[in-house]
Amino acid sequence: MLVQSFLLGLAVGLGFWIFQLVRLRRIVGTIPPSLKSQPSDIALPLIPRLRHEIASLRQQRQDLLQILQNYQQLLELAPVGYLQVDEENQLLWCNQQAREMLYLQRWQPGQIRLLLELVRSYELDQLIEQTRDRQQSQVSEWVFHPSCESATAILEVKPLVLRATGLPLSEGEVGVFLENRQAQLEINQARDRALSDLAHELRTPLTSIRLVVETLQLRIEPPLDRWVNRLLQEVDRLINLVQSWLELTQLETDPTLKLNRQPVEVRSLIAKVWETLEPMAGRHQIQLAYSGLENLWINADEPRIFQVFLNLLDNSIKYSPPGETISVETKIICLDNNDNGKLNTPANLEINIIDSGVGFAEADLPHVFERFYRGDQARSRVKAAESSSTGIVGSGLGLAIVRQIVLAHGGSIKAMNHPITGGAWIQIILPEVMANS
Repeated sequence: MLVQSFLLGLAVGLGFWIFQLVRLRRIVGTIPPSLKSQPSDIALPLIPRLRHEIASLRQQRQDLLQILQNYQQLLELAPVGYLQVDEENQLLWCNQQAREMLYLQRWQPGQIRLLLELVRSYELDQLIEQTRDRQQSQVSEWVFHPSCESATAILEVKPLVLRATGLPLSEGEVGVFLENRQAQLEINQARDRALSDLAHELRTPLTSIRLVVETLQLRIEPPLDRWVNRLLQEVDRLINLVQSWLELTQLETDPTLKLNRQPVEVRSLIAKVWETLEPMAGRHQIQLAYSGLENLWINADEPRIFQVFLNLLDNSIKYSPPGETISVETKIICLDNNDNGKLNTPANLEINIIDSGVGFAEADLPHVFERFYRGDQARSRVKAAESSSTGIVGSGLGLAIVRQIVLAHGGSIKAMNHPITGGAWIQIILPEVMANS
């Protein structure tokens, strides 16, 4: 009886040992080759190595969690908003700034809900979709109107101007940085109001000074009269600057305030502008070349559009080397592809003004239509030299006014460098073009 019990226990022990051996071999089979220094050796020294690797992986995991926590704390304290959504546009996390900008009172950390349930913003949703589809950073700016549950809150909450930058992440997730531009917008508006008030106040004394200078001009003999003439030029420059500033402010406040639209023939309008500039162009032997249809009409305010071409062609003359030609090219862009070039459907007019001057610096191209912007020094020196020889000094607001006039007509304007001439290339798109057969 004792022997049978011994044999039975031995059999059970051997069976358990074999089972553990087989299990250990299976585990060893899953170990990466880099850990198998001796494939045939599955003795006890391998187990401490496994324990060491497991401990190392745990330490790496803790380090990564600590790094993730540090980044999360940085984002939480960042001066810009940040939110992150998954592939189904569910809000995974956002920092305090984003919660304040988007009024996310109903969202709690750790809660996963659709972003559209929390923030009723079509622009934000579209930005996220475009970022995910294109897998590229996308930027959008819009006026955000927060949604409120009570009527009293709607009256208290003010809309915000937000700029958002979407970043594509792994597994369809998207991160969005939010910037509140409302304060900057209000500062700019306050600055413009102050400068406009100042410009209004300056008009009267400047006019009085000009009258005094004109009186002195008649009474002072040469060669001292050249100083009076110089003073008169500077006074005129200040008057033009004040008038341009007031005009630009008016256009930005209400672009369509004084637009008197009527049919305007483009070719004859450009010819009138060139007649005005021909004395200055003749001194430098600069010619104008027009190409395109002869009988193009647009529905526009003629004095305003005249001002656009006057400013652009004046700049082209100033920056073009002597003996060169300024090109004005017109082209019809039909909005209906099945129209075969016939203007019995709506169409746009593309106008290209190309010179052979020094062109724009690449860094200046996005800013050439900003007020008082001073670009590349080489181009500025050309203009300064021209101004000193002609007595014509720019106010720094001409291109900004041009842009506002074009926008008021529902068009667009773009500054480029022409690939052939190397000079400035201004492209204008105007709507409502017509042609008489």
